[in-house]
Amino acid sequence: MRLVMTEPVEGTDRPYARRWWALLVLCLSLLIIVMANTALTVAAPDMTEDLGLSSADLQWVIDGYTVPYAALMLLLGAIGDKYSRRGALVLGLVVFGGGAVSGYLAGSATAVIAARAVMGAGAAMIMPATLSLLAATFPRAERAKAITLWTATAGLAIAAGPLVAGALLEHHGWSSTFLINVPVAALAVVGAFVLVPPSRAADRGRIDYGGGLLSVVWIAALVYMIIEGPHFGWGAEAITAAVVAGAGLVAFVVWELRHPRPLLDVRRFTDRRFAGSNLAVALFFLAVFGAFYYLTQHLQFVLGYDALDTGVRMLPLAGAVFVGSALTGYLTPRVGMKWTVTAGMVGGTAALALLTQVDSGSSYGDFVAPLVVLGLAIGLALSPCTDAIMGAFPESELGVGGAVNDTSLELGGSLGIAVLGSLLATSYSGHLSDATAGSELPASSLETAQDSVGAGYAVAQGIGDKARQLAEQAAHTSDPQQAERLKAQAGQLADGARQMADAVGSSFADAVAHTSLVGAVVLGVGTVIVALLLPGRDKPAAEPAEDREPESAGAR
Repeated sequence: MRLVMTEPVEGTDRPYARRWWALLVLCLSLLIIVMANTALTVAAPDMTEDLGLSSADLQWVIDGYTVPYAALMLLLGAIGDKYSRRGALVLGLVVFGGGAVSGYLAGSATAVIAARAVMGAGAAMIMPATLSLLAATFPRAERAKAITLWTATAGLAIAAGPLVAGALLEHHGWSSTFLINVPVAALAVVGAFVLVPPSRAADRGRIDYGGGLLSVVWIAALVYMIIEGPHFGWGAEAITAAVVAGAGLVAFVVWELRHPRPLLDVRRFTDRRFAGSNLAVALFFLAVFGAFYYLTQHLQFVLGYDALDTGVRMLPLAGAVFVGSALTGYLTPRVGMKWTVTAGMVGGTAALALLTQVDSGSSYGDFVAPLVVLGLAIGLALSPCTDAIMGAFPESELGVGGAVNDTSLELGGSLGIAVLGSLLATSYSGHLSDATAGSELPASSLETAQDSVGAGYAVAQGIGDKARQLAEQAAHTSDPQQAERLKAQAGQLADGARQMADAVGSSFADAVAHTSLVGAVVLGVGTVIVALLLPGRDKPAAEPAEDREPESAGAR
């Protein structure tokens, strides 16, 4: 057995013997780029305290990864198709690992944001390469099963990120959550050379760099607008980004319609199966990422679980994803993707609807059912959509196909965190203002508490600390009257601290319920639209003409 796989998969006349081992490498690569975001959700409180991050700093630590990730995927997917899909995977893993090392060494908000941006650029190479290599390596008869396992890995990563990060934070600092990516990336690089056959499109032709540049501009501007507007207000920067995104999108569509070999043939979006699948992916991840954003906060801040406990309590989601993936593998060939995707989206809507029952008395047990239903929904809906999207592209454009799928995913996730996160913050602030009306809390303290649930509990803790200080002074004073006065003040402050903590918890719970209701409505309406878009019973797709002739490809 050769140490390094050098024979291109396109040059073989039979299925690649070690393709399932190759899939393991691709899934491992996918695992770390999804975990890079979900692990950060539990590391964020420690990072905020250590680096003194403002809410704006923390938002850009999270989204500094998202902007290059989403914006670069289409162009880098096309480059991988032309030159080397495996090369794109390996280079992406190296860049991603380098960014992770930089994040581990970072000592300021700017350095962490820069490191996250580098990791996002690496992820933009990795993500489309995993899907294009999967599609190139597996025969069509096995692709749906392989994509189901790929999707299940993404679901696992959503829950595994907090678990792994939580375990590390028990004994190490927040920077360790960056470093865990390095050995995994190194292992994936070795596995790529040993197990993944090289692949590239023989007749990709010249790359449409004009379309590629326009795609980078309009997607980057759109993601920036999604982040900036809801969180920081619709000022000049957000409005400018919106204008650039709109103009860039129009220019991109016009350019691609006129180009003889476009980066992305936008006419594909007139196909109901393709358009419906992309819409389903975007809407589903809007709901999943939005819900994940506030569920982890509720578990940590309101229910008081530490990072590791939070990760453990997200495991029902991961287990349910695998069950849902097994179900879709059985059901989709029998009833068609329209019904499994619709059922998955209905399940996602139901999960969000269950979260509308959250209140100040809710315990972890009230979250188990929504997590399980959401996990089943992810497993049911996403792999048929990904399979349909990849099936719409010829072999020469598999990297672009993977990039389209992943761009829909990332845009949906960005919208979920930005829009539902902004709605959550507004709802929490309003509920807290109502809950503390008539109290003697200083306006500055209330304003601080309204910034976030973490800040609210910090204000309550500060009041409690002041109460303890006064109680200690009372215990050491020799004047009985002064001691009584100090004890009374300490008692009032202690009561105020408890009332403040209760108000913060109930306000955030109410905000979770309100935000979940809006998310359920959005996903419910989207479900109806997707169900109308997707065609009924699946029909065998005609293979593109270029697929009927084997590609000749050089090793890279």
